[in-house]
Amino acid sequence: MKVLLNGVGRIGKAILRISLESTSFEIVAINELNRNTKNIAYTINYDSTYGKLQDKFSVCNGFIENTKSKIKLLNYENILDIDFASLDIDAVIDASGSKVDIDGLKSLPLKAIFLTHPNKNADLNLIIGVNDDELDINKHKVISTSSCNATALLPVLKLIEDNFEIKYGNITTIHPLLNHQKVLDSSCIGSQNRDIDCNFEFGRSSVQNIIPSKTTTIEACSYVFDKVNSTKISSSSFRVPTATVGAIDISLVVNKFCSKKDIIQLFEEFQVAQEYDVLLNSYDSMVSSDFQGEHFTTIVDHRFTDIKQDEMIKLNVWYDNEWGYASKVVDIVDLYKNINNIKEI
Repeated sequence: MKVLLNGVGRIGKAILRISLESTSFEIVAINELNRNTKNIAYTINYDSTYGKLQDKFSVCNGFIENTKSKIKLLNYENILDIDFASLDIDAVIDASGSKVDIDGLKSLPLKAIFLTHPNKNADLNLIIGVNDDELDINKHKVISTSSCNATALLPVLKLIEDNFEIKYGNITTIHPLLNHQKVLDSSCIGSQNRDIDCNFEFGRSSVQNIIPSKTTTIEACSYVFDKVNSTKISSSSFRVPTATVGAIDISLVVNKFCSKKDIIQLFEEFQVAQEYDVLLNSYDSMVSSDFQGEHFTTIVDHRFTDIKQDEMIKLNVWYDNEWGYASKVVDIVDLYKNINNIKEI
């Protein structure tokens, strides 16, 4: 399956690097607003967080190539303007982070479009380990791969809901800084995707502050599994001055009595049975940087697993918000391709 990657920012670059090891699909084109082709190759080859690429890309006649891949570079502001038929493209991974025209995407001559953000109007919002069995390639063309936070959180919440029934709860995400934040204090920052005209706090220095924020994590979860929603679970977020790896503090009150042993056993059984690298149970004395580059997206730190009054569950979850999330995007594209292969047989 031949794929066009729309955007090579933090998530797009991680997807590209991980996909180089995939046998199910190949990224053959990149659409990127940056017109400096040498800089595109440079930012893919070198990364301050994940290190340098061993098999480096070079630029040649509108392509970047290494020993394994040759990728055409495009420079369209709107992917709807791209002539996909002439490029022989099967699917798009949209990692641009920009708003999308769902109807426009559905009209493109492609098998699938994968959006690396939650979108309630997508044909399917999909999180591996939660609802991957719902993917139907005959019905689902525009597929949202949700968000990094929801991808980390929802496998835990669904396990608890399915086995103990959540009455209510609260989650707090501790999230690394992002590119749209400022290094030093500056003017406010807007977010078109979140309908925010001017966020004062995000205009403050991201390297000097812990910055409180609202989060759409529970809303994103509800697009995938509607039993988890903002009427039952409240949420907030803190941006912290680290490069990658987030954490989620979870408190849930459930309807059925449970013990710490019950919860750990539930997670241990899930880890053994899972098909993809989703949930990892951790018991060691680890800190955030220990999970950098981790493919598992829901790492439950059982040093802090606790139960109060047989009904309040306390959990801490780690996740690499870039590499871990990008690995699940690649898994979803692999899943789509494997289902397509079975269909063709």
